[in-house]
Amino acid sequence: MYGSDTVPEDLERTAFRKAEKKYKVYYEDSYKTPKKKKQPKPVDLSEVLDFKSVLESYHQNAELPPGIVPVRCGLDRPVFCLENRPGFYFIAGALSIEEQCQWIKQSLTSFPQPPNRTNHNAFYGPINDLFIATKERKILVAEGSSNSESNPSVNSRNAQGWKFFEEQEMPAKGNSCKSVSASVLLRKLRWSTLGLQFDWSKRNYDVSLHHNKIPDTLCQLAKRLAAPAMPPDEEFQPEAAIVNYFGLGDMLGGHLDDMEADWSKPIVSMSLGCKAIFLLGGKFRQDPPLAMFLRSGDVVLMAGEARECFHGVPRIFTDRENAEIAPLEQQFSHEEDSCFLEYIQTSRVNINIRQVF
Repeated sequence: MYGSDTVPEDLERTAFRKAEKKYKVYYEDSYKTPKKKKQPKPVDLSEVLDFKSVLESYHQNAELPPGIVPVRCGLDRPVFCLENRPGFYFIAGALSIEEQCQWIKQSLTSFPQPPNRTNHNAFYGPINDLFIATKERKILVAEGSSNSESNPSVNSRNAQGWKFFEEQEMPAKGNSCKSVSASVLLRKLRWSTLGLQFDWSKRNYDVSLHHNKIPDTLCQLAKRLAAPAMPPDEEFQPEAAIVNYFGLGDMLGGHLDDMEADWSKPIVSMSLGCKAIFLLGGKFRQDPPLAMFLRSGDVVLMAGEARECFHGVPRIFTDRENAEIAPLEQQFSHEEDSCFLEYIQTSRVNINIRQVF
């Protein structure tokens, strides 16, 4: 679902695909400029719905743009829905700065920990303590690349035979050595799964896979946030979560979240880090999507008819002007948080929590 431009020709002509191409990152043409320093081309954002402005207007004079209506519920802040997308709810700034930092830290440290699976499992097997290894500048080396079997600097080994080494204890360059730095692996982390494990190849939940329950604090938060979209007298039961990790140029193509048994129950989607554009389409890719900003701390609920709507993320903003993460930078200002700050300055994390059955 990430960033692939290999799209069948008939999908290229759909309204959803046209919107993806309108908002995705393109770079100024310059063969002499290194890729990391290339500047993104300007993009027209005039048609992007901004719920931050909607919320400010609502607080000032209770006025709302056409098609946006407030929802009365027990939350301590306004919840908005769209008249033409029943089951879609937007909660601007639902998470405090402290909560945002808490879940950013969890997303990088504990959520990718085995038995939770990540996109790295298929090639490297389970990887323990990836974030710690990144902080310590360690290298993941394929077992058999050296004779350092008893090296005390090795702090992790997984079922596929890969081990972390201190940089200075790497096997000699003359040896045939498959290796990758922990920092590269962290940057290439694209998803991790909590609770019931989702099988991406079969597109279903594999209840036979060993897993830990979703942390209780996250469950309680999800239950509270899900309340506006829940059927009367029912409580949301978090059973699985998928954590998505985005970097500059990454996108999440248009898709449906349709593997859960009861679509009346919402998906609770929490945004963390750099600002993004979210596309909410209709039941068909030919339906023109609505573009809206997602900022750190925003929460989206999708239930009922909205579960049948194509949606995706064509762009995140990592430049200082548009990323809008200054409050996070202030919160992560202590030296011990420097690795979290370095990561989130150019990244977005999305935690989406589901009731499977």
